[in-house]
Amino acid sequence: MDLKQIYREIVNEHNLHPEHKHDLIAPTYVLEGVNPTCGDDVNIQIKIDDEGVITEASFNGSGCAVSQASSDIMMDQIIGMRKEEALKLVETFMAMVHGTVTPEELETLDEAAALQDVAHMPARAKCATLAWHTLENVFEKM
Repeated sequence: MDLKQIYREIVNEHNLHPEHKHDLIAPTYVLEGVNPTCGDDVNIQIKIDDEGVITEASFNGSGCAVSQASSDIMMDQIIGMRKEEALKLVETFMAMVHGTVTPEELETLDEAAALQDVAHMPARAKCATLAWHTLENVFEKM
């Protein structure tokens, strides 16, 4: 099986069986993001403890397979991180989508690297980055 097929399976699995698509009880921060171009929307919910660690993260919303899978993958990765670490992950993800990520940085993205091909599809890039931009906005409002 080639790498692109593995990536497609990762995206498909996160879209069909998202682990983090639900509402949190008493989230610390909630913010909605919308892609006006296609109508995708995502509602990011995170809990941060007294030490600044993201202890829980979830999302709700609707959209294409790429936006839903990207949201779920992001949630997987940010749980356990501090704000600064999560922002660095967002920065690396954006570099990947823009085609400027280094191989070393790409490795840090773990399953999010499955969305690397969106760099060649501008219309899909907005879908893939919706949750990531929304998370950035959550941190700006903190």
